[in-house]
Amino acid sequence: MEEKDLKQVVKEKYGRIAEQSGEENSCCGGTSCCGPDTTYTVFSESYDKLEGYNPEADLNLGCGIPTEFAGIMKGDHILDLGSGAGNDCFVARALVGAEGRVTGLDMTEPMVIKARENCRKLGYDNVEFVLGDIEAMPFDNDCFNVVISNCVLNLVPDKLKAFSEIFRVLKPGGHFCVSDVVIKGDLPEKLKKDAEMYAGCVSGAADMKQYLNLIRENRFTGVVIHKEKEIRMPENILSEYFDENELRSFQADDSGIFSITVSAIKH
Repeated sequence: MEEKDLKQVVKEKYGRIAEQSGEENSCCGGTSCCGPDTTYTVFSESYDKLEGYNPEADLNLGCGIPTEFAGIMKGDHILDLGSGAGNDCFVARALVGAEGRVTGLDMTEPMVIKARENCRKLGYDNVEFVLGDIEAMPFDNDCFNVVISNCVLNLVPDKLKAFSEIFRVLKPGGHFCVSDVVIKGDLPEKLKKDAEMYAGCVSGAADMKQYLNLIRENRFTGVVIHKEKEIRMPENILSEYFDENELRSFQADDSGIFSITVSAIKH
């Protein structure tokens, strides 16, 4: 599948999620990508006790809580990549205070519309949501103190370009902190190429070592993995993509799917 086609799949999938009302979502984006009548929410973490949390903005699409390790300070200007309905932006807003600013970027128009509506209801005048592409951000150089993202960069076809853009828009001395899904070992090609799973968190994920190398190749320093959690997928899901021998092999070696929260600095 071409990059433009992958992006269209993601747009359509997350556009549908944004337009759903009161339905249970997950990193998979509902039930269809995980098999019949299955909702797989093991990636998401609870925001319930965080200041600024707004349940209407939480679509259960994350795989971590990047603001937990982002070192956000009062007065900072924060950029959230793949901001969805605004969940992480509103948590970040509580950290930067009234004197700070938060910008959310998302390429899915229904998500931007939903986030703006949530922001309007909350009455925030220092949070904005922008329609745009992570691989070509509509921002000037050296704009932001901190960039955050939650389970989104794995959906970006050109991750090297994504990290290059993050470096460009960060101020000197700024840093990023992202939660994302990565892979250790090999997954079958049929799983990697499945467009529905691609839009759902797993098939778009890079090898963990490759992922960290992409960060360093973009001149970031001080790379730190703050949190790492193995995603133990139920056998009924894995069996859709592995035969019996492949499944035993996958479970026996170091291969696996992990959520990580990682940060690095632009000097």
